[in-house]
Amino acid sequence: MDAVVWRNRAMVLFDRIPLPVAVCDAYGVVRLANAALAAEWGTTPGRLKDRALLDLFSPRDGTQVDRIVEALRLRRRSRYTVAVTWCGADGTHRSGELMVDPVSERPHALPDLLVMVRVTGEAAPDRAPGPAAAPLHPTEERILALLAAGATTARAARETGLTADGVTYHLRRLSQRWGAANRTELVARAYAAGVLEPGVWPPRPRSAGPTP
Repeated sequence: MDAVVWRNRAMVLFDRIPLPVAVCDAYGVVRLANAALAAEWGTTPGRLKDRALLDLFSPRDGTQVDRIVEALRLRRRSRYTVAVTWCGADGTHRSGELMVDPVSERPHALPDLLVMVRVTGEAAPDRAPGPAAAPLHPTEERILALLAAGATTARAARETGLTADGVTYHLRRLSQRWGAANRTELVARAYAAGVLEPGVWPPRPRSAGPTP
């Protein structure tokens, strides 16, 4: 019983840390996220679980990630930093650092990663990006809505009747059109451009009309 109480207290403290923090497995998949990190994406901590951290943040230099992979292979336990950029749910473009600490209770096991996010710069969201002026195809809007709800490529393909390659093609085309570095930024830009209706769940295209 005491262990459960202390675990619950630790989770409350973790969630109240003002700095965005996540606990990931050795492959960078989120196990736990606190409220500050979830707020960056306009969601809840639970919805970030099982997301790949590098789907959320774009490294400026891939060699920094390679250095961490090599350190984990050699069982090193130093702190490592990765310079990243990302676009938050409010459309603001941010730059910063991921501060990565390998942590493990067993010296020979693959460690978990304690990751803290430090914001170093911000840029206002694009007010009217040129590509957003042209309407999207309804299929593209549907794919974006599914993506915003956390759908995988396979699920988006099933829901839209496309192949996985077809979905990937549309996502690549949209990313090039809006200059999005990853899927999270693509969803943020879809909201900023007015393609997705804000304040509703599950996400839906604005062109679908008002929520019944």
